[in-house]
Amino acid sequence: MRYFYSLSLLLLVSFTALAQNTGIKGKVLGENNEPLPFATIFIRNINTGTTSNVEGDYEVRLAPGKYDVVFQYIGYESNVHFFEVTTGFETYNLTLKPRIFLLKEVEVRSGKEDPAYTIMRKAIGKASFHANQLDAYDAKVYMKGSGRLLDSPFFLRNKIAEEGIDSTTAFTSESVSELHYERPSTYSQKVVAVFSQGEDNGTGPGEFLTASFYEPKVVDAISPLSPKAFAYYRFTYDGYFREGGYVINKILVTPRSKGDDIFEGTIYIVDDLWSIHSLDFTMYKLGIKFNIEQVYNPIEDKAWLPVSHKFVINGSFFGFDFQYNYLATLSEYKITLNPDLDIPVTVIDEKIDKEVAAEVKQKTKGQETLEKLAQNKEVTRKDLRKLVKEYEKEEMEDLEFPEIVSNISIKRDSTTSYNNDSTFWTSMRPVPLTAYEIRGYTKIDSLDKAEEAEYKSDTTKKGKNRRDRKVRVTDPILGNSYKLGEKSRLNIESPLETIGFNTVEGFNFFYDINYSRRFENGNKLQFGPMLRYSFAREKLLPKGYVDFQYGENGTRGSARLEAGSYVQQLSALEPIHPYINTAYALLFKESYLKLYEKDFVRYQNEKRYSDKFFAKAGLEYAQRRSLANNSDFTFFKHPGKEFTANNPLNANTDITGFFEHQALTFNISGEYKPWLKYRMKNGSKEEIRKSTPTFTLEYRKGMPWAESDVNYDLLDVGVKHSFEWGIRSKLDVRVNAGKFLNDKAIYFPDFKHFPGNQTLFATLDPVENFRLLDYYYYSTNDEYVTAFVHNQWRKLVVTQMAFVRMMGIKENMFINYLGTPNSNNYTEVGYGLDYIMRVFRLEAIAAFEDGQYKNFGVRIGIATNLEDLFDF
Repeated sequence: MRYFYSLSLLLLVSFTALAQNTGIKGKVLGENNEPLPFATIFIRNINTGTTSNVEGDYEVRLAPGKYDVVFQYIGYESNVHFFEVTTGFETYNLTLKPRIFLLKEVEVRSGKEDPAYTIMRKAIGKASFHANQLDAYDAKVYMKGSGRLLDSPFFLRNKIAEEGIDSTTAFTSESVSELHYERPSTYSQKVVAVFSQGEDNGTGPGEFLTASFYEPKVVDAISPLSPKAFAYYRFTYDGYFREGGYVINKILVTPRSKGDDIFEGTIYIVDDLWSIHSLDFTMYKLGIKFNIEQVYNPIEDKAWLPVSHKFVINGSFFGFDFQYNYLATLSEYKITLNPDLDIPVTVIDEKIDKEVAAEVKQKTKGQETLEKLAQNKEVTRKDLRKLVKEYEKEEMEDLEFPEIVSNISIKRDSTTSYNNDSTFWTSMRPVPLTAYEIRGYTKIDSLDKAEEAEYKSDTTKKGKNRRDRKVRVTDPILGNSYKLGEKSRLNIESPLETIGFNTVEGFNFFYDINYSRRFENGNKLQFGPMLRYSFAREKLLPKGYVDFQYGENGTRGSARLEAGSYVQQLSALEPIHPYINTAYALLFKESYLKLYEKDFVRYQNEKRYSDKFFAKAGLEYAQRRSLANNSDFTFFKHPGKEFTANNPLNANTDITGFFEHQALTFNISGEYKPWLKYRMKNGSKEEIRKSTPTFTLEYRKGMPWAESDVNYDLLDVGVKHSFEWGIRSKLDVRVNAGKFLNDKAIYFPDFKHFPGNQTLFATLDPVENFRLLDYYYYSTNDEYVTAFVHNQWRKLVVTQMAFVRMMGIKENMFINYLGTPNSNNYTEVGYGLDYIMRVFRLEAIAAFEDGQYKNFGVRIGIATNLEDLFDF
């Protein structure tokens, strides 16, 4: 991980206080006397920065001495002032003037290319150089977050107001930390102090704070400094200004097509150095608006590093409108340059200066990577990017664990301060609180104290707010949880939550009482009975289970032993959700749930042997029997309509029902991720999703021993992978192939069943399941292949309209294929709108057999790759 990536991670915590009662303070104003919020104040002598608050007020604690202070605000002229701090605080109010940008004399060339393009080509060419420029650094960071609910659904406003929440009540947090970083991917944080009032509801900047604009991507969005940037953005030169001996170019960044995961705004580039001076960008992610401002300064005149960050997040979710503000300041930089890249480099744009570029290429021909950088002051932008890429590759080969992308360690020891009093934080924080934030602190603090006093005085509320509640008469029906010891619990699951209906059992429910215990080594034991009752059959089916979870984090395992009598779906995939089947049966007289009964004993063990390899195996002996319908109850009359039989139709066999028989079955499967990448945090590995293909292998055996009536062998292999291609397209592919090597004695539950769906609601993984396929018609005891290809587009048909893209909606196209001896090349072709209201998808699908149209349907489901919603 490059140093700018790690540097942004600092923003998750904050900066130790200066104990001095001396320094400077004042107000930063614009030319119309309006306050300039979050103006940057940078003290050159000590490489320390802070910002003004939203009302333009600033305060910097400094030891007595002389200081060179720069006041900056994007779009305004900088103000440099010299202070001599002696006693107390010197007040300095200042007014910044709007910056006047000058235009260079530009030679008009054929094609009339905007001069911004040569500036950006050079900046892009040098981006990876800047990202590797430091070997190490130390820094201190202060971060403050505050947010509030701006609006809510009208029917909830009174209730929310009763809880003391309104537009004047804010979540507020502050934090201080010290950080040490070592290239390429390791840093450690020591948290000095943390203060938090209220909840941020998971809206923090997250990955926006863990990314650098020198990297090709910033939270799945293409950076304007990415090598691919010209396919996503248009650049316009808007003048330059001089500051501190540097020429700073102003570049307007405009998306070629607006929407999610794309930046728009202004970036300022330091001429000749081609580093970032500052930026002001807006972007949308799933319809939520992020405004990002960063100000950089030269540290020890060697490297330009960010000294202040501002994030403003605005959005709405199901009628709730919210705003969150995050501010971070970095101070006391101590840097160590990478000696390999401590080289003055002049970047040549070969598209403009073709002759010079040709001379440079000839001069460096045959030289090694570092030799080219060390011996030549001039290099073309493409060669520079290529050379640094080769340099990175060589360094990665020398790393002990090249698959670890970043290594983060956050330490909060006994000296860390939590929620200290106002005096402590007044001495710690470099940015004064606003009047709004002070009101929020006071209000939330008073609410917390009142709630605590009420809790202590009301034993009834104690019972409601704690899991170890007292025994109640209604517990057998409503459920409860009792704490039996330090690490033991008894849980009663409410049977009311499990009531369902199907044609075999009629109305039914199951009842689960279990005991759980955690051990000192992290292992967990859970056991108990589970009872299932069928009203139509007037039958109670009991079973019991023991579940033991064991092992260290990262290599956890689970062993489960079950025995008793129970019913289950004919397909072990359980493709139809019982609640959906209940609704369809009672409302429309359509029941898709097909069940059989078994008396059984089963043992299964599953274990993750490493981050890359997971396996599970199971052995079951069961006496299985087919079942028939016992109820035709519905809420409404449907003349001429009957429920389908519990024995489904199948293209491979005329008989899916079966006589009572014994079955001894064994299964083993594995999953392997060969090229998995990780992030390390506090010694724990975090997988980077979609960083490797996943290979799967499964073997099932029906064993003709111990009076077992089954004898078959099934082998299945598969691969799945997700990756990006083209401009903002995400492709998911899964392919499985299998064959029954032996089917001498096989019953319908042992067939290979496929993940079908015949209801309006698609509840299974949208990337790996059929939408219109009959649950059982093409189940097979022969060979088969399934293929799922799912592509998500940022811009296709309706997303050509910018307002649709701004809502976070994306479009999907997919093709699903099933090949068996009897499936007639069953194929589904579908189109969908994804992330409707951020969490739903709507699809239209057509099914074909041997290229001939068969069926059409519409499906509603949860958004594809929903985890992406929480990646910020």
